[in-house]
Amino acid sequence: MTQTPSPDKPRVGITVGDPAGVGPEIVLKSVADPDVRRVCRPLVIADPPALRTQADALGLSCDYQVVTDSTPASDYPEGVAILDVGLPTEPVEPGVVSAAAGRAAVAFIEAGVTLCLDGRLDAIATAPINKQSLRLAGSPFPGHTEMLASLCGADQPLMCFFAGDLRVVLLTTHTSLIEAIKAITKDSIVAALILTERELRRFGIDKPRIAVAGLNPHAGEGGLFGSEETREIEPAVRDARDNWHLAASGPFPADTLFVRAARGEFDAVLACHHDQGLIAVKCLAFGESVNVTLGLPIIRTSVDHGTAFDIAGRGVADHGSMVKAIKLAAQLVGAQNKSRSGAQTSAQSMAATREARPNPEAHNLEVR
Repeated sequence: MTQTPSPDKPRVGITVGDPAGVGPEIVLKSVADPDVRRVCRPLVIADPPALRTQADALGLSCDYQVVTDSTPASDYPEGVAILDVGLPTEPVEPGVVSAAAGRAAVAFIEAGVTLCLDGRLDAIATAPINKQSLRLAGSPFPGHTEMLASLCGADQPLMCFFAGDLRVVLLTTHTSLIEAIKAITKDSIVAALILTERELRRFGIDKPRIAVAGLNPHAGEGGLFGSEETREIEPAVRDARDNWHLAASGPFPADTLFVRAARGEFDAVLACHHDQGLIAVKCLAFGESVNVTLGLPIIRTSVDHGTAFDIAGRGVADHGSMVKAIKLAAQLVGAQNKSRSGAQTSAQSMAATREARPNPEAHNLEVR
């Protein structure tokens, strides 16, 4: 359903990602979408001359006001604007990995995070980056999640994919399968469940029901097919329920769990490793899901696909996931504000109740 315009729409920063990929194209297509403009005030974070060159080549609109880091947020236009990060323009060829593209991608992300932490942006939505370009640029980070955690000073960020009512959280991300298995410990699972529950509450789900996927076939079948479930996962779920009072359950066989969650039985699934969770998400909602980073002091969403170098510069990229990422960012800002407002109202109500309660000593009453 289309939302009606609001005078207090959130300002969402949108990084164009790796400029050699489809990021600039899908961002320009997205901010031209009337539905995006109805729910937020987009700030495209890019190199304006390079972005305009790409827009001209693709026949896309890029006639937006340019602002800089020194522009007060009060002077941002109500509609779409472009933030000039002050990056020296370097030649970037569509579809080609390069250090120049990696440096640009890093600069866009750093600018977006800074503006969010400063309160000049309410959220950021990011277009895809290329890990090889990052490495050539000298970045120590394997991807967005790790870079964002470092920039925000976050200890344990988690990747979470929103696909309609299905939410899939990844216990481990960009690591080999054998290393991911080693990382599946009782403590890491409990910490992930606590963080997931807290973040989903932050985004408006009052008592999240979180299911944990088993690592092995049939969730280990009582130890016949592996011991990780009985040794690590089951104790973690019990701890989360008994000591942290979370609505956690599992481990469940992964081959049926995601279908159960998609049908509404659970609010989120904690997957043991990257492909276990993302194969399910992309089979159910490829191009429709949105990556949300949990555990950051800012709101960050992203597309569910990569840089698509094979079609970069051709004007044929589908921008549907980018639109959904931007709109979800705006929706999460509203949910967070509502959650905070409700918590503040509750705290004020409790304080008022305490103040109104009779003081036995003041009234010389006997306490029984």
